[in-house]
Amino acid sequence: MTAQTDLLRFITCGSVDDGKSTLIGRLLHDSRQLLDDQLAALAADSRKQGTQGNDIDFALLVDGLDAEREQGITIDVAYRYFSSTARRFIVADCPGHVQYTRNMATGASTADLAVVLVDARKGLLTQTRRHSWIVRLFGIRQIVLAVNKMDLLGFDEDVFRQIEREYRALAQKLGIDTVHAIPLSALQGDNLIAPSANTPWYQGPSLLQVLDAAPSRVEEGADTGFRMPVQWVNRPDQNFRGYAGTLASGIAKPGDEIVVLPSGKRSRLARIVSADGDLPSARQGQAVTLTLDDEIDIGRGDLIAAADNRCETSDQFAAHLLWMDEAPLLPGRPYWLKIGSKTVSASITEIKHRIDVDNQAELATRELAINEVAVCNIALAEPIAFTPYDENRTLGGFILIDRQTHATVAAGTIDFALRRAANVHWHAASTSQQMRAASLGQTPRCIWFTGLSGSGKSTLANLLEQRLQALGKHAYILDGDNIRHGLNRDLGFTDADRVENIRRVAEVAKLMTDAGLIVLVSFISPFRAERRMARELFAPGEFIEIFVDTPLAVAEARDPKGLYTKARAGKIPNFTGIDSPYEPPEAPELHLHTGKNSPEELVELILQRFEL
Repeated sequence: MTAQTDLLRFITCGSVDDGKSTLIGRLLHDSRQLLDDQLAALAADSRKQGTQGNDIDFALLVDGLDAEREQGITIDVAYRYFSSTARRFIVADCPGHVQYTRNMATGASTADLAVVLVDARKGLLTQTRRHSWIVRLFGIRQIVLAVNKMDLLGFDEDVFRQIEREYRALAQKLGIDTVHAIPLSALQGDNLIAPSANTPWYQGPSLLQVLDAAPSRVEEGADTGFRMPVQWVNRPDQNFRGYAGTLASGIAKPGDEIVVLPSGKRSRLARIVSADGDLPSARQGQAVTLTLDDEIDIGRGDLIAAADNRCETSDQFAAHLLWMDEAPLLPGRPYWLKIGSKTVSASITEIKHRIDVDNQAELATRELAINEVAVCNIALAEPIAFTPYDENRTLGGFILIDRQTHATVAAGTIDFALRRAANVHWHAASTSQQMRAASLGQTPRCIWFTGLSGSGKSTLANLLEQRLQALGKHAYILDGDNIRHGLNRDLGFTDADRVENIRRVAEVAKLMTDAGLIVLVSFISPFRAERRMARELFAPGEFIEIFVDTPLAVAEARDPKGLYTKARAGKIPNFTGIDSPYEPPEAPELHLHTGKNSPEELVELILQRFEL
């Protein structure tokens, strides 16, 4: 095995009480002792020889060792630094509890190698399989199977070999390339730093020897083309305009021809600027500022790439997704997708299948629960430059962010662009919305009535349509019940179906306003996220949200369709206001209290308030 001299990032993972913290603590302690002994021996040899040729090396090693400390907490993942004589390490200690699976994914996303611990007494557990699957998902292809607590079983070789065989079968099924199986006692230090006399039947390397020799992610991706996401556009004065970022792959040199994606504009690199001055070149992992021969429009989130090795751009992808939020993933709901320094609006258009991480079975599903993994199709509001995750983690990994709470709800990896994204184009019509509206003599609007069942939404929409017709306006009602008889008759009343129900109606309403009509939408539309998604389809001022505010007790007393009675009897599951929530608007254009005025008075208020 050939030792490497760069930085290696690795994680430790496994089930609760498998010994992760003990292993890390012993590894830190014993590696420090080993390094101290070797430094002392080298220093003694230098004094004996009368030279000081290794002084610089000593200083570097000691500095690396002094950096050993708990660096902080990132979503409950503790990062620790330590050194051996061959290289430096950053290790992330990932929690073993199933509810902290998201934390393990955080550590795996930047790691080169994973140490998967297994208690020799218990063998492979569900959490072992789950962690191994996530390790594979986030691009780690090197595994150390640390079969721990062998001392409690008298270092029984048969136990070790059985666990090794089972895990190698799992790794092969997952597509993990390299597995080093090591029998360990983290408590006693067996096979951590050096081979143990307690396992004469094991002839392989120690854990530290494997870590010293393991290739890093930078080495594996060093031969790909130059690509750098722009993190910051630097304009300190009129004579200097630079684009700051960290190289995601390849090597950049002044004079190289580049392309900016997704715009496709071309230029050449003029300078590569760092804190230490201009550089003759920069390579993967370096943070630099680039200047170009000419000034072109580049913004944060754009990608600067080698012109002869550009990557793809698309607005639709197939991806693997790990859901990390307590609330379920619902297809059609809008989220923010963040990839590198780029953030765009996105939604899951389809869950192809959920993956059972215990046996890798592909299961049909309409939504995802916390810690579940699925293959999904994702649509973005605009194209982005990307590389499949298997080729580059920086350019192929992303997170989803809840647009209300700004919490990270999922982590994902791009598999490939969907072919239909390149084949479907918007057809530009010769007649504009303004021309259609002018011919009708009105201003197009989408008036969106939302409220509980029985709140009076349909009553108000019907009266408003009558008044608009009397005024010579062209209006049309999209009513929740009517739409479910045709366009949306395939949808039920689960949360996932409600999201899709609103998505379809919003798209129809958008087409109708584009035709110049005034569209009156009367839907319960219980979730803020979907109402926001509908609003974002329209131009500013074109979408009017009206909250028909009726207390649940009043709506239930009216119960014109007998739905509340059935819901209370358990005959209608997922009924809004009973066993499914209603999220009232936070800032509607108009808030109507139906108990204070008659429907006719409320319609007059709408007409007075808005130009229709």
